[in-house]
Amino acid sequence: MVEAVKDRDYKRVKYFYIALLMGLSVLILDQVTKYLTYVYLPPVFRYDYSYPYGGIGVFKDFGGIEFSLNHMANFGAAWGILGDYQIPLLVLRIILIFALLVYFSKLSRLSLLQLPVALIISGAIGNVIDYFFYGHVIDMFHFILWGYDFPIFNVADMAITTGIGLMFFFSWFTD
Repeated sequence: MVEAVKDRDYKRVKYFYIALLMGLSVLILDQVTKYLTYVYLPPVFRYDYSYPYGGIGVFKDFGGIEFSLNHMANFGAAWGILGDYQIPLLVLRIILIFALLVYFSKLSRLSLLQLPVALIISGAIGNVIDYFFYGHVIDMFHFILWGYDFPIFNVADMAITTGIGLMFFFSWFTD
C-alpha cells in the first residue's frame, strides 16, 4: 500500500516537472524567435502583396502551402482583435495568467491537465512580455493554406492553441 502511494506521488511530481519544463522551453523558444524577428526582419504593418509579403519566403507552393517569416506587430489579441484596447487587454491577460497559475497549482490530482495548462500559461506570459519589451506582440509565422491567407502568429499562439486543444481532448476522452 505504501509503495503504491509512493509510486503515485512520484508520477504526480514527474508530470508536474515535465509540464513545468515544457512550459519554460516554450517560453524561451517564443522569446528567442521574437527577439530574432525583431532584430533581423523589418516590421510589416500592412500586408505587402508581393511575395513573400514583406518577409522571408521559406517555401512557395509546397503541396498548395506557402510559408514565410514576417515581422508583424499585433496590438490586440488573436488576429489583432481589440487592438484599440491595449491596456485593458494587458490587465485581462495578467489576471488570466494568475487565475491559470492558481488552477495549475490545484491540479495535483488531475496530472493530465498540467501540460495543457502549462502551455497556455507560458504562451500568455510570452505575449505579455512582448508588451513590456516591444509595446506590442510580435508575430512571425505566415502560412497560406491552399489559397487561404492564414493570420500571422507566433510560438506563444501555438502553445496557447495546443494547450486549449489538449484540454478539450483530455476532458473529452478521460474521466
